[in-house]
Amino acid sequence: APAARAPIASQFARMFRRFCGNGWGELSSAEHAVVHELAESRSQLLLEDGITDVKSEAGYTACAAFLNSIDTASRALDLQVAPRGYRAKFSANYRALFPDNNRHYRVDVLEASVDQHFAIWVNGEKFELSAEAVEHAQGLQGAWHDVVMMLDRWQAAAAAAAAQGADHKPDRPELIRTLVAFDVAWSKFEHSYISELIAIEEQARQVVINAVRVESQVQDSELEPMAATSAEAERELVRCIAKLNSVANFKRKGRDDLAYDILESARVVLRQVQQDGGHGKEAARILAGDIMDSYKAMRTYFRKVGTCLDHVDPHLCNNSGLVSRLVDWERSWEVGARYVRSAPLLDAVCDLVAEIRAAQQVVPELTTMCEDCDVELFLALPRLVMLCFLADPLNKRTELVRSLLPHRFGPSGEGNSNAAFMKVDLELKALYDNYKETMRLLGGTRDRAAWEFVVRQAVLGAEEHQSRGCDYPSGATRAVADLFRSLERWSLELQRHCPEDWNQCSAVLVHCLTGETQNKPPSKFQV
Repeated sequence: APAARAPIASQFARMFRRFCGNGWGELSSAEHAVVHELAESRSQLLLEDGITDVKSEAGYTACAAFLNSIDTASRALDLQVAPRGYRAKFSANYRALFPDNNRHYRVDVLEASVDQHFAIWVNGEKFELSAEAVEHAQGLQGAWHDVVMMLDRWQAAAAAAAAQGADHKPDRPELIRTLVAFDVAWSKFEHSYISELIAIEEQARQVVINAVRVESQVQDSELEPMAATSAEAERELVRCIAKLNSVANFKRKGRDDLAYDILESARVVLRQVQQDGGHGKEAARILAGDIMDSYKAMRTYFRKVGTCLDHVDPHLCNNSGLVSRLVDWERSWEVGARYVRSAPLLDAVCDLVAEIRAAQQVVPELTTMCEDCDVELFLALPRLVMLCFLADPLNKRTELVRSLLPHRFGPSGEGNSNAAFMKVDLELKALYDNYKETMRLLGGTRDRAAWEFVVRQAVLGAEEHQSRGCDYPSGATRAVADLFRSLERWSLELQRHCPEDWNQCSAVLVHCLTGETQNKPPSKFQV
């Protein structure tokens, strides 16, 4: 009977010590060693302006070790864990961080309580913690201060005891009260802070959630005969994509003004290309196809991510799969806004691409330049654009030059935007007259050999071309040299008047010439 009562008495004593918190004022040797280690861990904390440093790598590591020592000491002292049943309502991501009702002290939670601004920026929007969370943060900081001060007194008393033989360390009841109070304060702040973080993250994901919902509506509307319903659903989906692009696409401009009419224009162009058999319209097919491909890629993304929304990082720019698709979407729709939506400009691109393809037959090196994106290509390309314009300034291609050098052209004739009604300034007219005179000396503007001669000059450059020999008289070659000196100045102006427009134009031309797919689907789905 006495032996049977011994375990019961031991259990009662342990319960009394846990709940009453006095423990008769004495620490066992094992408990004393654990508290001593805790005090040593506290001495390793780094301070910055009197505040515990958790931002540097060394400070973070020291703080994590100290929090772990608090948990170890609390368990050694057999202290009851403050209730943490609220964790059952955490989202899956946070339940992974706090898998059970043990303490699980984390440096990032402590760091949040230190931040005196209590403002969180997500996707460019400011969120502020509630007054309750702020109050609990201040309570945790007070409890943290009490733990640190108590351990400092422990260390000071230990040093005094070693020197004077008198031991005045904090006793067991004080240790217990301080650590229990810290744990209670921690659980209160953790509860309010994490719960509010979850709510903020849910709100931050709403842009994606809305897009997933609208994409589902588009699917449903496609099964219905009413085209207006489908068009309105798609308009809303494009607005969702544009909003998402503005907050998540940090790799490009994050434009939110790319609208549904770009998608409509792409569909119209593709229907026209199909009806016309695609002759001379390969560039139009490529550019409109890019718009459709990037739109389909976004829709596919929404369908897949709808099954794993918990995996979406609320800081939307951190979702690599989303960002890569938005980059493709903005690039292709930005091109569409300028070139596909404008029929005259699209016709100009198609005409110029066809002319450059013909030039590739004359100068095979040009094909290699395009395929390799050789630096020489970007010297030859503006010369070719200007040369093609001079060859037929009343053709569709003039619209492209006018869009790049608008200050060199007057307003269109009344009621007309056709190139035939365009007016140019005197310098551009002088360049055209120079071109006509040079071509006359070479054999005439309709002479095929003369045209191929100047094309080779534009692609290869004067020195390279002349080194291959020339059958024209010296007067004609001097005129060619004079023409290309003038042309070089104009090609520079083409590039420099608005570099962004020229860079986009040259990228469009090279893309249409090579026919490479810009919007390559990822091999594996990434959020």
